[in-house]
Amino acid sequence: MTEAEGHVRLTSGDEADGRDHVRRIPDIISLVKDSYGELRPAERRVADVVLDDVKFAVDASNAVLAQRAQVSEPTVTRFCRAIGCEGVRDFKLKLAQSLVVGALYLSKPPPASGDNGMPFWNAVFGEARRALQEAERQLDPAQLVKAAELIAKARQVTVFGLGGSSSALAQETQYRLFRYGITVSAQCDPYLMRMTASTLKPGDLVIAISATGRTREVIEAVELARHYRANAIGVTAPDTDLARACDVRLTVAVPEYPDTLKPTASRFAFLAAIDLMAVAAAYKLDGSARETVRRIKYNAQIHRTGKEMEPLGD
Repeated sequence: MTEAEGHVRLTSGDEADGRDHVRRIPDIISLVKDSYGELRPAERRVADVVLDDVKFAVDASNAVLAQRAQVSEPTVTRFCRAIGCEGVRDFKLKLAQSLVVGALYLSKPPPASGDNGMPFWNAVFGEARRALQEAERQLDPAQLVKAAELIAKARQVTVFGLGGSSSALAQETQYRLFRYGITVSAQCDPYLMRMTASTLKPGDLVIAISATGRTREVIEAVELARHYRANAIGVTAPDTDLARACDVRLTVAVPEYPDTLKPTASRFAFLAAIDLMAVAAAYKLDGSARETVRRIKYNAQIHRTGKEMEPLGD
């Protein structure tokens, strides 16, 4: 991997942790934006050209970049040094790194029409509906039955998830399962996941959640849990390392809508998988699950008045 692609790896023989050390290249786009107010007028014109079309700025020669900004070539060099680069070549290397996020994150989306003045309205609701349709189409009922059986007979269940959506879904899984009398906890810290996995025994169960299926810390924690003969259920994307590491795979692939400001829709699909898994486990437990839910409802009702069909909780 080259500097322009992202990292510089240092492979000295005395690395204490046995892993490659990585030197991160600064986020040059942020540096340009943060320094903009301190630049001279001519240097700002260079900044405007760079921010307007990053791909062009990476590929263009110094002369072409200067021509588009209507400045001299030395001005381009001064601009590069003003934002902390050694020169034009150093700036281009760092600018190329910014392209790893994709052009989607570097340009404004085309304007969309919306009758209610909110162009994102149809995208949010439409993508949520599509995610649920994909979940219904792709989830394997046979795998769901196996997941319910593992949950119902587990001595204890622990749920792993890292990052924004997966952490929230891990907590949601805990909330779904505990009300059926299942001993369950959620771990959203990588070290606690490893520590928890180290305590598991045969008859215990891990539920691992990852939208990409590539989160290394989650995969390693699952592999560690299975080393100690615990079972594992994966709620993730198909054909991924996490899916392959698990005994049972509840997998859904949901293409994302090309708007970086819209929350990911795949979490609706995974939430549906979690609800199905939890309800299927409750039906396996049947009488004991119903009694636990009754007790929760009874104590919630005497704590505050409410209706029979209100949510169990608040």
